[in-house]
Amino acid sequence: MDFSKLEKSITGAVKEQQIKLGYRSEKVRLYYPLTSLNRLIGEECSIEQMLEYLKEYAETVSNEYGNIEITNVKDRFCFLIPEKGSDYIHECMGNDEFLVEFIETIRKHGCTFEEVLDVFQKYSGKVHVEKIENGEFDYLLSFEDGNPDDFIYCLNVDEEHIIYHRFTPDDYEELV
Repeated sequence: MDFSKLEKSITGAVKEQQIKLGYRSEKVRLYYPLTSLNRLIGEECSIEQMLEYLKEYAETVSNEYGNIEITNVKDRFCFLIPEKGSDYIHECMGNDEFLVEFIETIRKHGCTFEEVLDVFQKYSGKVHVEKIENGEFDYLLSFEDGNPDDFIYCLNVDEEHIIYHRFTPDDYEELV
């Protein structure tokens, strides 16, 4: 079983949390719906099958992350990553310079869309910008070549601040 996309999603979410809140050696809970997990592992699984695959995944990363607890309520899965996993991700996964600068930029009161766009363009000459009029988001930003990452950033621009959501391309497609 190829768990590389799941691993990338988990480490990315933990790193994002550590950038936003600051690093602490602590347990981290991540939640995924079954549909997202199916896309991440490239299979169409039932809840029971997914639990089996996730048990296998937890065993493959236990040396680095410790014992990940995986539970579910209906089709929503919770990954409880112990302190050891949080520490490992912090120490061994390096800093994502783009994400650090992006979060620092939007964290500022009065941040503008142009400032956010400048951060994207600093890291790539191939930035996709799309105005969205769906009532939830105002803009979509992504890197056309997937570098420095392949996430889709949806921004809601308010007069005083910017709120963002970061999606995998597949999760974004399901959203729209």
